[in-house]
Amino acid sequence: MSGLLWQGAPRRLIDACRGQTLTLVTSPVLLAELAEVLARDKFAVRILRAGLSARALVDDYADIVHVITPDALPEAASRDPDDDEVLACAIAAHVDAIVSGDADLLTLESFHGIPILSARQAVQKFEPGK
Repeated sequence: MSGLLWQGAPRRLIDACRGQTLTLVTSPVLLAELAEVLARDKFAVRILRAGLSARALVDDYADIVHVITPDALPEAASRDPDDDEVLACAIAAHVDAIVSGDADLLTLESFHGIPILSARQAVQKFEPGK
């Protein structure tokens, strides 16, 4: 979400996806959660200043990511049960890394051999020329 609304490492990762240098994977559940979060009042001014709508941001994001429908995890793996969708998606897509700013995910450090990185760590690891 931060890559859609602010500059910095998360935006650089989204830009790399737009340029087809990286591939982002998500699920319908995670897209719905993104839509719900972006529709919150606290983001309305920032979205309006950008001349966009929450729906347009979600639609644009959906256009550049690969959407898969993962199986649910057999048991809870994160402190926040909502984050289990991220973990299930990562396993189903056989990703190289999970990138998040969520402390509940970052505290795991890895899941099923998949490193869990901050956006800054991911830029250092995956961005071309780094």
